[in-house]
Order: sequence, then C-alpha cells, then structure tokens
Amino acid sequence: MKPTLIVANFKSNKTKNEAEKWLEEVSSIKNLPNIQDKKIIVCPSFTLLDFFKTYIANYELPIEICAQDISRFPQGAYTGEVNGRQIKELADYVLIGHSERRSLLKENDESIEKKVENALVANLKPIFFVQNVDTLIPKGVEIIVYEPPESISTVSGGVADNPKDVSETISQLGKSHSFKYALYGGSVDSQNVSTFTSLPNVSGVVPGRASLDPSEFIKIIENA
Repeated sequence: MKPTLIVANFKSNKTKNEAEKWLEEVSSIKNLPNIQDKKIIVCPSFTLLDFFKTYIANYELPIEICAQDISRFPQGAYTGEVNGRQIKELADYVLIGHSERRSLLKENDESIEKKVENALVANLKPIFFVQNVDTLIPKGVEIIVYEPPESISTVSGGVADNPKDVSETISQLGKSHSFKYALYGGSVDSQNVSTFTSLPNVSGVVPGRASLDPSEFIKIIENA
C-alpha cells in the first residue's frame, strides 16, 4: 500500500525563528496514530533547508525535505542560481512547474523541462505541478500535483476544486502519462483534505497557506 503524501509548501514565508517554533509544535506528529502510513514532506525556502535538515535529524522527526525550486543550469557561473548538486545535500525532492512561477516569473515548458532533467541527474525527485490535461509532463516525473490555477488561495481567495473534477482530470492525465503518485493542490485545509485523499486515484495533497499554521497542519495530517 502506497503512503499518503502530504507536502507542505511554505512558499516565501518564515524566518528561522518562526520555522523553529513551527517545528517545535509539529514535532508532536511522531505520536499520531498511523503516521507510518503517511509521508510528510516540507518545502521551506532555500534559507531554511539546512536548518530543517539539522532539526529533523536531531529530533528524529518523520519529515522529509523538499526544495521549492532548482536551477535550469548546471553548476557553474550562474549568479544567484542553486543547482541540483547543492540541493541534494539538503533535500530529496524539489517542486517544479508551479503556477506562480509560470505566471510571475514567466517560466515556460522549455525551462521547466530542463529543471526536471537537472533534478533527475542530481537524484532528486521532482514534484511536478500540472495545471490542466494539456500541461506538458516531462519524462521521468513520478509525482504530479494537479493544481488548477483558479484554486490557488492567492488567486481565488481559497476555493478548492470539486473532488469529482479532480478525480476525472487525474484519470485523464493517467491515460497519456505514467506516474506513481498523483496529488491535489489548491486551497487544501483540514476541513476538505479527506475529500481528496479518499479519492481512489489521489495519493495525497499539497497544502500551501494552511501548512504555515502548525496546529492546522497537524489536523491536515490527522484527517488525511
């Protein structure tokens, strides 16, 4: 039986002190029943990756680490970029193709595909965001996230997609692509998480804003 993936996307939030307080409260998930059936992945900013790695190791927390982005370039003279080899020292996963980066930073299919290639070369697992059935999914992607742009809280104000539509879209994607996990993202919270994780073709969720509150995130894990 595959575990339920719960991926917390912090986006551009939290200082080190705020992250430490979050981890202190979230540490109680070690005592949750059936926690072994769930894979908890947290995606902090680059500035917090090392801190998270150290804290999680010291307190033996059941949490894995994911970077929020990866350079489309290899190691070299690319000022400001963070390449796969650097990320692999601190994380095992990387987010690629999020709608916010596509729209705000003008990422296109070509640059996104290169990022996937670089992640795979570095032995990182891409968590790849899909906006609709026409989204290009590069080879080697095993984890997809169906996240329609209109369901992202910063866009719609917090309106999650209809579970039936989510299931149908993922079924359509499965006809043309091979992936191991299909997740749902877009205004996920503790109240609606089970409506998505109970779908037979949905393997988990990607909460964004709701994951920033440690008590709410714990409830998401409990209800998933």
